[in-house]
Amino acid sequence: MRWENLTQLKSYSKLKEAARVDVPAVMSGESGAERVKGYDIPMGGGLEFNYAARPVSEEILDILQELSDEQELGAKYEALYNGERVNTGENRMVLHQLCRGQLGNDVFDGDVNKREFFVEQQKRVAEFAGKVHGGEILNEKGEKFTTVVQIGIGGSDLGPRALYLSLENWAKVNDKLKMKAQFISNVDPDDATAVLYNVDIEHALFIIVSKSGTTLETLTNESFVKDALKKAGLDPSKHMLAVTSETSPLAGNPEYLDSFYMDDYIGGRYSSSSSVGGAVLSLAFGPEVFEEIMAGAAEEDVIAKNTDIRKNPDLLDALIGVYERNILGYPVTAVLPYSQALSRFPAHLQQLDMESNGKSVNRFGEPIDYKTGPVIFGEPGTNGQHSFYQLLHQGTDIIPLQFVGFRNSQMGNDVIIEDSTSQQKLSAGDQLTPKSLGALLAHFENKVMFQGFTWNINSFDQEGVQLGKVLAKKVLSKNTDGALTEYSKLLGIF
Repeated sequence: MRWENLTQLKSYSKLKEAARVDVPAVMSGESGAERVKGYDIPMGGGLEFNYAARPVSEEILDILQELSDEQELGAKYEALYNGERVNTGENRMVLHQLCRGQLGNDVFDGDVNKREFFVEQQKRVAEFAGKVHGGEILNEKGEKFTTVVQIGIGGSDLGPRALYLSLENWAKVNDKLKMKAQFISNVDPDDATAVLYNVDIEHALFIIVSKSGTTLETLTNESFVKDALKKAGLDPSKHMLAVTSETSPLAGNPEYLDSFYMDDYIGGRYSSSSSVGGAVLSLAFGPEVFEEIMAGAAEEDVIAKNTDIRKNPDLLDALIGVYERNILGYPVTAVLPYSQALSRFPAHLQQLDMESNGKSVNRFGEPIDYKTGPVIFGEPGTNGQHSFYQLLHQGTDIIPLQFVGFRNSQMGNDVIIEDSTSQQKLSAGDQLTPKSLGALLAHFENKVMFQGFTWNINSFDQEGVQLGKVLAKKVLSKNTDGALTEYSKLLGIF
């Protein structure tokens, strides 16, 4: 395989010369109706990807296909799921798709079959959740746990929190809500305090999530919670479990009821498919619901193998995004879910996309001379319509919009006002279920992956985050100089 910068590709030069598309013009009249019908691709989980309103023509689509072929995007995805170390910055494999199903060859780390490892961890999580729900694992008074609280930050919080909120109401009406879930992430003590005020601490299970077992914010919040448990006369070791790597200080530690494992081949922002998401979601909804999420994601991962961009929604979405970013010069993309259940999904996508593709060097560490990942923002509709849509409609910048909608609400409760229901006023799509949610998660993960390959950057390391950790440790140890010292004084750290 060749790893080329975007501007070195012949197809990129052709893309610059291609005639631009007047979207309002092509969407008008009968031609627009036919375009909406024709520019539609089935996704996993019963979803559909419609790109009729995107600024592409048949000519541009043909060139995007050439770009995909020239940059060998299908082959690079195949290399990834077959275990090639495409994370060059950290010399690691990238295996989050393998949590969901086997896409290609067996993948080994030494003598360990990684698919078998992930299945084993999911089985252990399922058995633990079953014992909690069945009353085999109880609190110190012999009573059932009613709440699960995840303590983590970044990918240990954003993805699992977004998925939980996406299904909380669905679970209520389908009798699947086993335990209510809460999340603590911010090191600001007000975050943990607010959660603990709303939790019956005697009946709460706390999941500490840190791959390294050394994440400062997470360990600080763990200490905060342990202190609260002790003040309530409770033994923290009877209320806590860990999700971590097998080599971390949290692994097999008697201070926890149990430890479930992830590994270095799954980045934080991609970790919802691992025990990071599996533990909290299995406890909240039951293991079978988590399995449905994974089934939807696996279905989308298989669709993403298709090298025909007109039959691969993840790849096409990625390439149109590259066209919008690099040819049309649009620096921002808004993701607008017309479902209250997806209220935190844009926040997860912010990390997924911006931490992955916010890079100014290629995968070999060489500076690049073109734009990479866009700024991602979003809020649920219709709230956004009464907030920032004026700029989207009539502002001076063109901002690509991605709508996520469903034909039916999750809770089935509605009212007719002015000859239409609330849901009809809201959107069109099917319904947000565990399987469609999994497909949606995988779609955006795969889109980010394909865009990273197209830009010839490494979407799987996080050098900027690592730098932040280094600077934080310097400040807390008072090992600073110059402006950093003065800012530390200003903030009351010194």
